Amino acid sequence: MLYSVSKAICMVYFKLVRHLKTIGDPKLPANQGIIVVSNHSSYWDPVVIGCILNRRISYMGKAELFKIPVLSFIIKNFGTFPVDREGIKPSSIRRALELLNDGKVVGIFPEGTRSKTSEMLNPHLGAAMLALKGGVPLLPVALSGTKGFWGQIKVNVGRPMNLTTLKRRKVSKEEMERVSQELMTEISRLLDVIDK
Repeated sequence: MLYSVSKAICMVYFKLVRHLKTIGDPKLPANQGIIVVSNHSSYWDPVVIGCILNRRISYMGKAELFKIPVLSFIIKNFGTFPVDREGIKPSSIRRALELLNDGKVVGIFPEGTRSKTSEMLNPHLGAAMLALKGGVPLLPVALSGTKGFWGQIKVNVGRPMNLTTLKRRKVSKEEMERVSQELMTEISRLLDVIDK
């Protein structure tokens, strides 16, 4: 209930004030585990993605956010769970894989933190690892104009990247690095389309 009401209120703001423009198909297939990945430059980013996609997203959020009392209460109620940016703990991996195995949507910002410039940061390997271990696709999403409270927001939803249908226990670092770079290259391409 809280999620739906909050989503509706935010969507009014994004449509009327921020003139939200969406490119691509924001409709995700029902009951399929998928990882939504995006560039990250603003606190608005998870809210925008949560508003445009038709399914609820459980985000991996940096552990520091859960030490802020009011914010911690809010993000927990929206399904966010903590992850340590210095190294993903087994409990975070298990939680993400459980959600994916149950056909849920997990949201990750591969850069690990907000970029202070228009340039994307080097990706962490968590999204690629979870996609390969869970045997689920990655959905690349590009965001532009999300900083601040004014100005148009543009979102480009890409096509799912189906890496494998097999769940695997072990994944090589080289494979995770390759998938991570492919993912960031695709997000960059989607951003270029927005800016044209």
